[in-house]
Amino acid sequence: MTETAAPTLIRRLDASAVKAVMEAHARYLAGTPGGRRANLSYADLSNMALHGANLVEADLSGAWLKGAILSGADLTRATLFGCDLREADLRGARLVKADLRGACLRGANLTLADLSGCDLREGQIALQDQANGFRILNHERKAGELSYALARGVNLAGAQMNGALAQSTDFTDADLNGASLSGARLGNARMDGANLTGADVTGADLSGASLKRAVLNGVNLEDADVAGADLTGALSAPPRMVYVDERSLIDILDDHQRFCDSAGAQGAPGGFRGVDFRGLRQMRGRHLTGLKAPGSIFFGMNMQGIEMQGCDLTGADLRTANLRDADLRGARLGGADLSRADLRGARLGPLTIGEGRFVRTDLSGAILRGADLSGASAQRARLMGADMTGAKLDGADLRGAEMEPA
Repeated sequence: MTETAAPTLIRRLDASAVKAVMEAHARYLAGTPGGRRANLSYADLSNMALHGANLVEADLSGAWLKGAILSGADLTRATLFGCDLREADLRGARLVKADLRGACLRGANLTLADLSGCDLREGQIALQDQANGFRILNHERKAGELSYALARGVNLAGAQMNGALAQSTDFTDADLNGASLSGARLGNARMDGANLTGADVTGADLSGASLKRAVLNGVNLEDADVAGADLTGALSAPPRMVYVDERSLIDILDDHQRFCDSAGAQGAPGGFRGVDFRGLRQMRGRHLTGLKAPGSIFFGMNMQGIEMQGCDLTGADLRTANLRDADLRGARLGGADLSRADLRGARLGPLTIGEGRFVRTDLSGAILRGADLSGASAQRARLMGADMTGAKLDGADLRGAEMEPA
């Protein structure tokens, strides 16, 4: 970070001084005697190891944090106004409702970080100067910049990013639900699979951006510059009603459920390919054993407790779907996208089809980035080639699962 005049506020702190501040801050958060809110404003913390640090509500205004290791740190509601966070490691960090106005995040790693509700608008710090009145504390790069940052799977839901500069930033699978991106410069950004539901892109520059499989429900792209943008497979608003061979989707599913409930005596099994189920809003608790729906779209749907043993969901879009306690034993989910899906308590083990015979659940090549499999039962599941980056596996039973060697 540089200034228009010689720096007078930036202070160097050694590791012992920072440790003392952190200990007093921990007492402050716990409400115990001797506590004091961390004041690290204008401190030179560049390249410092602060992995997992508890900096909730800390004041880091104007601090130098270039190259700092803040992975897993909790910066909820922290003041980071005008911070230099270039090339900082913020993987998995929490910056919920943090004040990041004027912060420079150029080249930072924000993979799977939670920045929901944060403020990333432009801003400048004016410092009082006896000789010149006020002067502006400037970054070497532009304040409010996110360019070239790695922000895969980052949570920016509801974030204020008006006018943000994020050219060539990687927002793959990011959650930008309801984010304010008016006037943002996102040229050549990679936003594949990003959830932009309800985002405000008025006056935004998305030229040359990659928006493959992005969710654009409620987004008016006519108000943005999308020249040269790749919108392959992007999802707009879900259809109100879907018909397959002149029959409504809901009627077909009702027939399939009757077939399952009556052991084949009534109804008929359903099968489709590439159908958008989102118009149904929820499929909670339905009995749809053996349903064939490869390549279909279930994005964000409530499927809690659903019974889909032996179903074919190869290549399906199940991003952010609620599959808590779902029975998916023996299901074919190869290549399916389950990014950020809720699979807590789901049954993903083998499906018995006869004495000594069973069918394993196939998740080969599936995308499970950021998915929650806490308490899931996935014995003997096929997970070869599956992307489990950031997946939560607390209490998951993976005995005998076929996985890539560590």
